[in-house]
Amino acid sequence: MFTGLVSDVGTILSVAGDARLRRLTIRAAYDPATLALGASIACSGPCLTAVSVEPTGGGCVFSVDAAAETLALTTVGTWQAGTRINLERSLRIGDELGGHLVTGHVDGVAEVVSRESVTAGDWGASERFTLRAPTDVARFIAKKGSVCLDGTSLTVNAVAGDTFSVLLIPHTLQVTTWGERRAGDRLNLEVDLIARYAARLAEARGSDA
Repeated sequence: MFTGLVSDVGTILSVAGDARLRRLTIRAAYDPATLALGASIACSGPCLTAVSVEPTGGGCVFSVDAAAETLALTTVGTWQAGTRINLERSLRIGDELGGHLVTGHVDGVAEVVSRESVTAGDWGASERFTLRAPTDVARFIAKKGSVCLDGTSLTVNAVAGDTFSVLLIPHTLQVTTWGERRAGDRLNLEVDLIARYAARLAEARGSDA
């Protein structure tokens, strides 16, 4: 489990393999002594397993494997050397739950429709992003609800059909990959776990009526 609070931005160093299985090697600032083999790491949304960890100056280099389904249903299949990704270590018992409960199981890929500055000050500008969700996922997105986009926990500001908007404050833009996002970019989307189960429960009750 994760919270959607990004703890580092990693860089893809290399990609090997094909559409059946790819190994991605990533540079991060994590202390290698605290990152065990088999550890779960949210990599811009998808939960992936560390299959190797090596120390390097200022942090570590770790590798993860992405199987065919992950490559086909997320943006992982488009990553290449130089791609920057949001990283989060798995939640530990006793950690502060500052975002919302995130599983690392991506529901679909959303597309950025537009980006606009909405406020500005001495500390920078906030940006509103409007995104389009896959049709079969859009029904789980509600105003004031939570979504996880590229591993970042965000609050939904508005919903209209299959589009929705989120607001990014300057700090988030600076410490994640959101500052690089533009119209046309595709992001990994995980809907709120509670919303998904609530909808499933409502469907089950409807079928029993």
